[in-house]
Amino acid sequence: MAIVKPFKGVRPPRQIVENLACLPYDVMNSEEAAKMAKGKPESLLRITKAEIECQAVDDIHSETVYNKAVENFNLFQEKGWLVQDTEAKYYIYAQTMNGRTQYGIVGAAACADYENGIIKKHELTRPEKEEDRMVLTRYLNANIEPVFFAYKAVAEIDEIVEDIVTNNKADYDFTAEDGFGHHFWAINSAETNSRIEQLFSEKVPFTYVADGHHRTAAAARIGAEKTAQNPNHTGNEEYNYFMAVHFPDNQLQIIDYNRTVTDLNGLSDVDFLAELSKGFDVENMGTDVYKPGKLHEFSLYLSGNWYKLTAKEETFDDTDPIGVLDVTILSNQVLSPILDIKDLRTSKRIDFIGGIRGLDELKRRVDSGDMKAAFALFPVSMQQLINIADSGNIMPPKTTWFEPKLRSGLVIHKLD
Repeated sequence: MAIVKPFKGVRPPRQIVENLACLPYDVMNSEEAAKMAKGKPESLLRITKAEIECQAVDDIHSETVYNKAVENFNLFQEKGWLVQDTEAKYYIYAQTMNGRTQYGIVGAAACADYENGIIKKHELTRPEKEEDRMVLTRYLNANIEPVFFAYKAVAEIDEIVEDIVTNNKADYDFTAEDGFGHHFWAINSAETNSRIEQLFSEKVPFTYVADGHHRTAAAARIGAEKTAQNPNHTGNEEYNYFMAVHFPDNQLQIIDYNRTVTDLNGLSDVDFLAELSKGFDVENMGTDVYKPGKLHEFSLYLSGNWYKLTAKEETFDDTDPIGVLDVTILSNQVLSPILDIKDLRTSKRIDFIGGIRGLDELKRRVDSGDMKAAFALFPVSMQQLINIADSGNIMPPKTTWFEPKLRSGLVIHKLD
């Protein structure tokens, strides 16, 4: 069963939370981060992307950058921009997008659960990204940004959350510049905190990494590192845990993650469509944007026209948790055999567009000449993600896109 514990969060005062909270470090580059932090001395980006305050630094993973992050973390605490709660507690973090709200429990997940498979993953990590977050955590001695977990919904946890949200004013309640709402409550009742901890230990057999595989892996490595360094290790130290927001699976929605390609591997449009017809029923849908409406249905944008591609039954295996995925079908039937794109992680001939940008972005990329064709996919379901994680499989690259992203800075977890 999952271990999820309350912790003494480090949080900003309400009056500066909008300026301090920021998007995760990995959804922007350094230049974009600098623009986002401009005019906001309290922005957490000055810690999570500290290179924006280091002039003429070529390596954003240098000791200079990490030291600046530590300097700013200390400064934020000295200025009262980050203040630690005196009692360990859980927190509720809710997000609203397009009129729909999802409610998560912020708690400290156990590093041991990651090692023993209680925390299940569905993606591979890239060593350089994992190393960067591990080093930053080591320097700060804190989980500065949360990871995004899911769990199979528990009715009593839902009821507790509903009662708190209904009967208490939020500690933080704001709409970010992207239009998404962020709402946050500290759970101050010792009895309620105790009951939540008990419910996780009794009713939640597994948790699932939805978004934040690199931060999760880095946190587990830091826990192991600190364990090895402590001759008096007991297992109860705060470094044995890391911060995660746990959302019930039935509240989460994965949006589409689409693909564009630079060329047709020497084929003409006519020949390419002919090759596609071997594995798909191909229908020209005209010039209006066409969005896939169900599993195993794709849309293709090519030379000003949208096409509906419906995978033929013999091209996929619905009993295989990986084979049933539309990203697998696209790779096995199109990208690899027709376009000769074998490795999605390294090929320069393919790019990935999160569905949050809409299908008009696919059209724009192709019409601009930057890309030759675009494929829109029906989004993966939470049940598919859970099935893959439960079976010990790994999803192909760039399969899931969760939105909205968790804002960093609403709460931080110290490791001492």
